[in-house]
Amino acid sequence: MLIFESDVIPVLMKQLLAILMISVFFFSCKKENTDPYALPDSYSNQTLGKSANDLLSASKFTALNIQIQYMPGYALDTQVITKIFTFLNSICNKPGGIMINQVEIPGSGDSITPIKAALLEKTYRTAYTSGSTISVYVLITDGYDTSVTTLGFAFRNTSVCLMGKNIFDHSGKPGGITRVALETSVIEHEICHLLGLVDLGSPIQTAHRDVAHGFHCTNNNCLMHFAIELHQGLGAFSTVPVLDSNCLHDLRANGGK
Repeated sequence: MLIFESDVIPVLMKQLLAILMISVFFFSCKKENTDPYALPDSYSNQTLGKSANDLLSASKFTALNIQIQYMPGYALDTQVITKIFTFLNSICNKPGGIMINQVEIPGSGDSITPIKAALLEKTYRTAYTSGSTISVYVLITDGYDTSVTTLGFAFRNTSVCLMGKNIFDHSGKPGGITRVALETSVIEHEICHLLGLVDLGSPIQTAHRDVAHGFHCTNNNCLMHFAIELHQGLGAFSTVPVLDSNCLHDLRANGGK
């Protein structure tokens, strides 16, 4: 079974809470912020789901910028970029436009944890929220998550990490899911966590959160279902799952289209 997030979000929250407590301790004792994980932009240091309304509505930010940084060999296919744009344009109220760019960064060849992803983001991220434009960061790595099966996870309020090697290893094979479909599915799923799904910043309008699997949808045909088996889920299709009516209702109620 290939898992989009499994227990990553609850574990990440505990880790980031520990980081926050450490940071507060250092600040109170040394009178300076020595948090090694903190980004230079305070807006981007918030917890997952905090920017859901900002990403969906035009009340504070009228434009959206997606910065994608990939390790060698794992750039997103141009078809995926187009699909992401179309997807976000259909649900986010951004009259100022949606911009997506990707650039290569050095590889690490290392297993990835949320903490390591946070450090890589701090090292390489250059696009931050400013003026009327809110920015989202997508990191694509050349290693596996330490759980091996995880394809990606969302962390912080505007940050996403994808396991490029794991996605490549489980796509593009005869009779299985195409690489474009799997890449698109994973990145859309993770960005939807930034948008507050499920019950993670965009309040649920009708009960559909899968409490047993964190912040996911109970509908196993929905993009926000917690897990997709390679040959029994996405593996049988050439297109990606879509958000079901409950998830779409949640987004619209929180400022989305």
